[in-house]
Amino acid sequence: MRGFPGAADTVSVAPLRGQERVITANRQTSWAFADAFVAEDDTLRWARDRARESGLPSVSPGTGAALRLLAATADAKAVAEIGTGTGVSGIYLLHGMRSDGVLTTVDPEPDRQQFAKEAFRAAGFAANRARFIPGHALDVLPRLADGGYDLVFCDGDRTESLDYLAESLRLLRPGGLVCFEGVFADGRTVDSAAQPAEVLRLRELLRAVRESQELLPSLLPVGDGLLCAVRRG
Repeated sequence: MRGFPGAADTVSVAPLRGQERVITANRQTSWAFADAFVAEDDTLRWARDRARESGLPSVSPGTGAALRLLAATADAKAVAEIGTGTGVSGIYLLHGMRSDGVLTTVDPEPDRQQFAKEAFRAAGFAANRARFIPGHALDVLPRLADGGYDLVFCDGDRTESLDYLAESLRLLRPGGLVCFEGVFADGRTVDSAAQPAEVLRLRELLRAVRESQELLPSLLPVGDGLLCAVRRG
């Protein structure tokens, strides 16, 4: 499982108010079991294979299952996704959404979206269940409707995370959810050593979400970390 240090390591998370946590081997095993708890079908495995061949990361089964659960709990009809990839996360989101729901998914690489289109079709979703928009997220998101979305899933450029958050707050209806994938950054977010700009931005995102009066947050230890928050009414 990605994102966790070895059993003997003690990780100081000074960037998050000096809290400390010991990751034990038993906890790692439990998390790994939870992350693999939901079995995946041939379509998801095909989409994962395309991502691997393209050198792209894809959400873990545990992260996908959490997204599906959140979409279902929100009774989501409109979901915006930043980072189409080859369609792994999109399949999970569509499975959780209402049968008449539409996923709007944004990616700068149209070739990736072609893989996702094929995967969605193989998963049995009608063509009108997904709207594919090629382009840079920060160019596309301002064109989407204010308050028109039940859930926004962010899996794009980590250095733009705070910008995604600002756009998500505009896009979400009261009671809607925003989710950020990969906030552990392979364990670097809680590592006190010098880190690159993308990790520093993730730390800023975590603080902003936790301290926002508009959001009710939770950090889920699935995959490489899934930060979720509900927009208060």
